[in-house]
Amino acid sequence: MSSVLVIGAAGKVGHWLIPKLVTNHHEVMGMYRHAEQKETLLEAGAYPVYGDLLELDVNGLATLMKGCDCVIFTAGAGGKGGEEMTNAIDGRGLELAVDAATLAGVSRFLLVSAFPEAGRARFISDTFENYMRVKKLADVYLAQSNLNWVILRPGTLTDTSGKGLVKAGLAIPYGKVSREDVASMLVALVEHPQINRMIIELTEGDTFIEQSIRQLNG
Repeated sequence: MSSVLVIGAAGKVGHWLIPKLVTNHHEVMGMYRHAEQKETLLEAGAYPVYGDLLELDVNGLATLMKGCDCVIFTAGAGGKGGEEMTNAIDGRGLELAVDAATLAGVSRFLLVSAFPEAGRARFISDTFENYMRVKKLADVYLAQSNLNWVILRPGTLTDTSGKGLVKAGLAIPYGKVSREDVASMLVALVEHPQINRMIIELTEGDTFIEQSIRQLNG
């Protein structure tokens, strides 16, 4: 059993992630910033902790992380608030979390990032280009840290039920993947700490997640 802090616990991936971690007997702290999210996290079996990436400093966030085995960062502006919020949450927020994890002595850090080819088949706005730029810089920031990290880059996210069948690798063709399967992959990565310092691309596929983990582990 691991102690896990989920940043972005009230988001769309967090919605699936929290109960899956709890079901697998992990101790889960879900970070929230809106009062109405607290009850939802309690109902899912998590211990809610208040924290706002726009207000916390590194010491404050490190205090919330103290004693955790793993931090999962699945927070994102989601296109709300334009470039300013993307820069603040997906960019500076991630950097703050990495620095706090280092300060708190958290060894493992999982980041939900973005597939490099996301949206390339359609018109790309300046806002989306900024989003992709910020996501890449966030990946770089984490990869240059001393943490045991994994960067998960899912394809286009869907709200369909997960099948537990994926395609995962260091470089794979672009595709879509359900948020539920992303959450299941994150749980598997928590439970296989030997997989570290690796960027993994993820889409739907025909391989069970546990088998994909074994393949990634060589």
